[in-house]
Amino acid sequence: MAKSLLFIPDISGFTHFVQNTEVEHSQHVISELLEVLINANTQDLKLAEVEGDALFFYKENEIPSQEKLLAQVETMFTAFYSHLKLLEKNRVCPCNACATAPNLQLKIVVHCGELQFITVQEKRKPFGQVVIEAHRLLKNSIVSDNYALLSDEVSKTIGLPVNYESKLYHFRESKDTYDTKEIIYLFSEINKNKLKLTPFAIPEVVDFQCSPSIVLKREFEIPAAQLLEYITNYSYRHYWAKGVDKFEYNPGEVTRLGTEHVCVIDGKRLNFTTVTKKASLDEIVYGERTTDVPLHALYQFFIIKPLPGNKCLLTVEIYPKAKSIVHKLMLFLLIKKAIKKSMKASLDNLEAFVRNDAIT
Repeated sequence: MAKSLLFIPDISGFTHFVQNTEVEHSQHVISELLEVLINANTQDLKLAEVEGDALFFYKENEIPSQEKLLAQVETMFTAFYSHLKLLEKNRVCPCNACATAPNLQLKIVVHCGELQFITVQEKRKPFGQVVIEAHRLLKNSIVSDNYALLSDEVSKTIGLPVNYESKLYHFRESKDTYDTKEIIYLFSEINKNKLKLTPFAIPEVVDFQCSPSIVLKREFEIPAAQLLEYITNYSYRHYWAKGVDKFEYNPGEVTRLGTEHVCVIDGKRLNFTTVTKKASLDEIVYGERTTDVPLHALYQFFIIKPLPGNKCLLTVEIYPKAKSIVHKLMLFLLIKKAIKKSMKASLDNLEAFVRNDAIT
């Protein structure tokens, strides 16, 4: 039988991250990272399982060349740390999960050998000693959580020298014993600073030279972080947003600068993009911009200020933008009253939702 490749990217720090952070956002972060790793598959690897914090890939009866295999490893590390940088730079949420996500790391274990298969619920899955060995290699004596590990079987198959070095890789030999069987492997710690991270769009930070056209204030008897979750987590929007028939968004994504969602109102689709503006150090700001209005653009900001006793003050600011002052005055004066009335009703709904949620 020809040798098959086993390829396991594993997110380091997963257990501590999940146990010590907000559950929902930690799940979203891990889900996003796993999707990023799956999309970084350039070698037509087959996904056998999603194993919590890890992905179990295989390539049946084929081992990519040394060049292709090392490139695949680098591609996954690059995609992983590029996404963590995006989460860090475009973060809106101050929760512990979103704040500590950039501390996560990645390790990749690569093994090969003769592979057997079993069928479970009509799904064909890799099986056998080589699968057991690949997973045991995740539990090794390497003093790092950020590395690529290639078993001795893989390195010999692809002709990788014991002390292979490049700009990114510095492989060294090591070994561990599992159930009295010694497995030799090569490993290289990965220097994140040597990865060419994928650039991402710079989030929009709006600087208004005028006062908001509409200002509404409301005090809530919940912590600021909880109110922010009700506002930025679009799964809650239908409970309080006035006049919206439907919300379309990515349910597996933590809202951050640059994320988008759609409000469907009377059949019309309004596309919103998350933006921000400068605020005081004790304030949390979440903003949205839409250009799907008669005006050039419409911005609405939710500014949350923590208060003593686990309370907070919400200030809603709305700014119209138009290409000319005359255009702005004519259009906005016509719709200002309706926008203010709708937002006031939304805040009433939000207050009722918060009150009912606290009771239940």
